[in-house]
Amino acid sequence: MIPSDALPIVSPEALGKFAPDPAEALIGLSVNDPRVPTPSFLIEDGKLEKNLERARARARELGVAFRPHLKTHKSIVIARRQMTSPEGPATVSTLSEARYFAANGVRDLIYAVGIAPQKLAEVARIRSLGVDLKIILDSEEAAKAVSDFCREHQTEIPVLLEVDVDGHRSGLPPECDELIDAAKALQGGAKLAGVLTHAGDSYECKTIEAIEAAAEGERAGIVQAAGRLRAAGFEVPIVSVGSSPTLMHSKSEAGVTEIRAGVCALFDLFMTNLGVCESEDIAGSVLATVIGRQTKKNQLILDSGFLAMSRDRGTSRQKRDFGYGLVCDALGTPLDGGRIILTGTNQEHGILTLPADSACRLDDFPLGTRLRILPNHACPTAAPYKYMLLVKNGIIIDVLEHVRGWD
Repeated sequence: MIPSDALPIVSPEALGKFAPDPAEALIGLSVNDPRVPTPSFLIEDGKLEKNLERARARARELGVAFRPHLKTHKSIVIARRQMTSPEGPATVSTLSEARYFAANGVRDLIYAVGIAPQKLAEVARIRSLGVDLKIILDSEEAAKAVSDFCREHQTEIPVLLEVDVDGHRSGLPPECDELIDAAKALQGGAKLAGVLTHAGDSYECKTIEAIEAAAEGERAGIVQAAGRLRAAGFEVPIVSVGSSPTLMHSKSEAGVTEIRAGVCALFDLFMTNLGVCESEDIAGSVLATVIGRQTKKNQLILDSGFLAMSRDRGTSRQKRDFGYGLVCDALGTPLDGGRIILTGTNQEHGILTLPADSACRLDDFPLGTRLRILPNHACPTAAPYKYMLLVKNGIIIDVLEHVRGWD
């Protein structure tokens, strides 16, 4: 062992030089090139474009505005291809996203997470830069807090009341008295801009018919809420619904002004189990490398642990459990007819167990072999990556920045 005092002292500045800037160096490389780091998050350009157009077409067919949720990819390059104009409309789930997209010219935004009071100052700051950033809340208490802030700071913040149409997560039931009370509590610069809901129960549906019913429940509930508010004397310009399953399978959005959806840009294995897409539609995947094997267990070890894949095991409660992801070759074709999955993970280790009767053998995957893994849930899988690689026919055509974190 070399004594520590014999090692050269490296400055922090020099250490920073050890980290390569991949943006220019990776463009034009094959995903099989060892210079492409793993794990990396890949997005298939052709599948992405098909998915984006499918969502826009569904909104046109339903006669409503499309306000895509940008939380899945968090990338301005994709957002500009996804939105109906460079300025929006669009949906975000963090203030970091709001700042990032606003800085890149998006002007019509809804921050679609219940507001925390300490975030109101940043909301106001972003709005002061010419961004129509709207917030949501679901209680009279929160409405009073926003009103007090606007009064104290002599500012205006538009508010949508969140409506709970299926007992899923948050929001006010459309028939409850507090819906009207919350609207009345919006005073001064706190302005009612509309109502918003998310049919979360659509993610638990087992059939297309059930998704269609969830979509109708979503529509009927939000329209009821808007109607009650209007009857009480309030203007309700925005009536906003949204989820990828209901976007794809809604039969009518009468009374709705806009629809939001996010994961439909990339899709994932959870969506395939719902029948919302096919596995061939999944645009996002994780590129991984074989780093070892456990012969007695018939297992390969990959450098794609739960930090690379996320710990989302949503498919475990669906008709097919994909473990931590569906394993494909480097070009995205599922191995062994789609029978091979990532069976386990540790923080940085992915475990692939070959079925006993698999046509594949461990020797088919020597050390350094590149594989792709389709994720259970695209949003948390893509989120931690420093950048995403846009690929076409196995070649990297762009390196996409995206925003991470919350504030």
